[in-house]
Formats: sequence, structure tokens, C-alpha cells
Amino acid sequence: MSKLSIGGHVDQLDPIAEARAREATLSQFFLGDPQGWKGPKVAFVGGAAALRAAAVSAGVDLYVHAPYVLNVATSNNRIRIPSRKLLQQTVDMAAEIGARGVIVHGGHVLKTDDPQLGFDNWRKCVERLDMRVPLLIENTAGGDNAMARRLERIDRVWDAISDTEYADSVGFCLDTCHAHAGGEQLVGLVDRVLAITGRIDLVHANDSRDAFDSGADRHANVGDGKISPDHVLAVVREAGAPVVVETPGGAEGQAADIAWLRKHVDD
Repeated sequence: MSKLSIGGHVDQLDPIAEARAREATLSQFFLGDPQGWKGPKVAFVGGAAALRAAAVSAGVDLYVHAPYVLNVATSNNRIRIPSRKLLQQTVDMAAEIGARGVIVHGGHVLKTDDPQLGFDNWRKCVERLDMRVPLLIENTAGGDNAMARRLERIDRVWDAISDTEYADSVGFCLDTCHAHAGGEQLVGLVDRVLAITGRIDLVHANDSRDAFDSGADRHANVGDGKISPDHVLAVVREAGAPVVVETPGGAEGQAADIAWLRKHVDD
């Protein structure tokens, strides 16, 4: 069996049981409502310390996905300032449970804004964060004003944060669905990303329901969407990073994707 470290995006109530149900070695989850602004909470019985101990005992790596509402790039103070606060709270709680990283979307600027404002706001965010666990910026699928849809924008984000104190604690999460829907070809993508970031810390191995460059963030099980399974597999192989499937079908659907990836990654 492949030694690929792989798991699914799961319910936060019991990430350890969810990993077992998928025969997985990691779990990614939210620490609360992904569409809300309330501070993070650990739903696992016994709280943060119990979850940390259970994960170590089970050999399950934990990853936390920050809420979707966060947007540290925007010029809107009513969004940017609460975003920084909630991101710090999420990083702090992730450290409490022993998570290996916090995944956060790149955000966007307003239609009338110069994109440089977004890059500057990312630099300020990284400068001010207490980086208790690695922060993994994820590429996104849609939006002409997005900071992490196109590689040239990701390049500028990395340039902006490269001289900050915590630059080494900022990593990259590569989502195959988002890349496809965002207009980036998967063939050769890993090398193009590495040329910018120097690292890929996590792969979200998802098929896409929609066409190339559609801008639609709609995941599908591997082989059920518009991406060649071989292209998803190539990204996983070339990145050499832990993998999360964020695909439909609950434990059964994700377990099938995990099993397929494990079976073929070393072929």
C-alpha cells in the first residue's frame, strides 16, 4: 500500500472517527461555522486537549480550514479587520489541537481597487500574525479581483510576504478543482507553482463539476467531473505533499477517492 498521507474534509465533531471511516491518515475540518464570524470552538468531546491526544494515539494528522468569510486582502475595514482577528483565533485554536496547518483562501479586493492594495494587506496580515502553526494559502477558483486565482497574482502575494518575519511559516495549498476552474492547466502546474512559492504543503485533490476557466468552485469525485483523473494523479505525485479530498458522497464517496489515489499514485 502507498505511504501517501491522505484523508478527507470531514465533520468537526469527531475527526478521528471520520478518518477511520475513510481508512485515512489525516482529517481536515472547520472549527465552527465556515460562513460565520463566531470564534472557533472544538466540538470533540473533551475539547482541544482530548482531540490532540486522540489524534496522536490514532496516528491521524489534523488540518484546520479557516472560515470562508475571511478576506484579509480587502480594503473594506469592516471585513479585513475582523478577518485578521478570526484568523488569529483560528491559528491559536489549531495550535491547541496540534494541527499541522491552517488553510485559508487568498481573498480578493474590491472591483475598483488596485490589486496592489490586496498584496500589501496580505503582507500586513502576515507581519501581525502570531504564527503558532503554518498558514497555508489556497488557490481559488473564481473572481477577477481574486488574490490567488491566477499564478501571476499568487506570485505577487509571495513577493509581498517574502520579507516578513514569518514568511517561512506561510505555505501553499494547491487545489486541483480550483486551478482547473480558475483557468490554470494542471499539466506542469506543480513546477509552475514551485517556481513561485518554493513549496507545496498540501494538495486538495478534487475533480471539477464545471469546465476549464469557468470560475465555478464545485467539486466532483475523481473521474466524475471535467478533469482527467490522470491529471489529478500527476499533481498528487509531483507535489509529494499530504492530500485532502473535499469531494461529495460523505465517507463512502471520499473513501473511494482515497482508495483510488492510493492505488495509483505509485504506478
